This record gives sequence, C-alpha cells and structure tokens, in this order.
Amino acid sequence: MATISSKIVLCSSTPKSQFRTVNYSPSHFLSPKKVNNKPTKQITFNSNNCRFVARSSSSSTAEFTTNIGDLLSDVSVFTAAGQPVFFKDLWDQKEGVAVVALLRHFGCFCCWELASALKDAKPKFDSAGVKLIAVGVGTPDKARILAERLPFPMDSLYADPERKAYDVLGLYYGLGRTFFNPASAKEFSRLDKVKKAMENYTIEATPDDKSSVLQQGGMFVFKGKQLLYARKDEGTGDHAPLDDIFDVCCKTPVA
Repeated sequence: MATISSKIVLCSSTPKSQFRTVNYSPSHFLSPKKVNNKPTKQITFNSNNCRFVARSSSSSTAEFTTNIGDLLSDVSVFTAAGQPVFFKDLWDQKEGVAVVALLRHFGCFCCWELASALKDAKPKFDSAGVKLIAVGVGTPDKARILAERLPFPMDSLYADPERKAYDVLGLYYGLGRTFFNPASAKEFSRLDKVKKAMENYTIEATPDDKSSVLQQGGMFVFKGKQLLYARKDEGTGDHAPLDDIFDVCCKTPVA
C-alpha cells in the first residue's frame, strides 16, 4: 500500500512556484471549534498503479433537526459583488429545489476543481429547474478572484467570511480533517481535473483569516426549507459526486 504524506495530499500536482512560503505552526490554526472524528466507510481505489485506501462520507439527513431549513434561512452571507443576502432569499423557500455546495475556502485548489465541475454541470441543473448555489469561506473580494480567474458565474457564488452557514450545518473543522484525513486520498483519482482547474489559480484567493483554511465543506439539497440530501466532506477534496446530487434532484418534483 502506498504511503501518503501530508505534502502529497496538499500539493502533489502544484508547482511550488505558485505558492508563497507561509510558516505557521499547527497551533496557529487551532480554535475552540469542535472537531468531529467519527468513523466513516472505507473504500479502496487504484490510481497510477498505486493502491489507496480512503474513507468515504455517507449522505444522511438523519443528524439534522427538522427545522434546519429555518435555521439556515436566517443566515446572512454576501454576494460576490459584496452585497449582504439571507439564505432564504437565494431560492424559493416553498417549492424551489436548490443544491447548496459549501466549498472549503476560495484559495483551496481542490475547491477550484469542485467549482469547475459545478460550472460544467450548471446547464444540466438549470434545465431541470434546480438552483445551483456555491458558498465559500472568505470575503467577497476573494470570491471574485475565483469567479474571474476560473471563471465561475458570479450570480451563483456567495461568500461566508464568518463561516456562519458552516456552523449551522455542523461541517467538520480541524487540522487533522484538513491535512491528514484518509478521505483526501480520493483527490488522486482526479489529478487531471485539478490541474486543469488550476490553470489560472492564485493563492491570493486564500482568506486573510488563516484559521479558515481548516474548514471543511459539504453538499446539500433542499426543496423549499426541507432538507432532502446532506453530505459532509470528511477531508480536503472529499467532494460529493455530482451525478448523485443530480439523481436526488430528478427524483424531486420541481415547482
């Protein structure tokens, strides 16, 4: 079995010249936020003649309260243009179907790959009457960097600098989750997509609050305020398969 170091997981496909040298000790990133390390399903896959073992997230709405839609609706974020907006104003809160993709942060190259996949899938979701919403950690100016350089449609991109939505949804946070979680090994199967998404990448999109880089993301599907699908990323690059998300949406009548 191949041994995966933290350096490989973080930037195996990225030229060192694209990154500034930043010297932070692990304690720099620590915060009082709770770190959840519950076990997940283990999967094995092969990439470039190497065998990797990773842990796979499972999707379940069971851990969320029935009023999670109400709690999220009053959370305020920012448009990429810098205007404050409530979640309840992002889609029809009665019958509208929305996919809410929470990225880690705007300077995460794995999130540039996810954002690229979301952009490519957006016409398919649009044709099905599904609103596609991407939220990232950072200020609106950081969101604009991703939107302009990837590129990504600004009217579907939102900034959550204080990680309010992430806290409401209980998404994972911590040093181990970010740099050492086995689920991150799945990124090795998508290195070609990561490389393509990073053609115009810049680390300048990273939040000024460096503790934000320890935040994990997730994927959620709502119909109105009803939560239909929930999946928390176990580690960096552990993204939900968009085909699965689309299948959930197709099984849901759209108003």
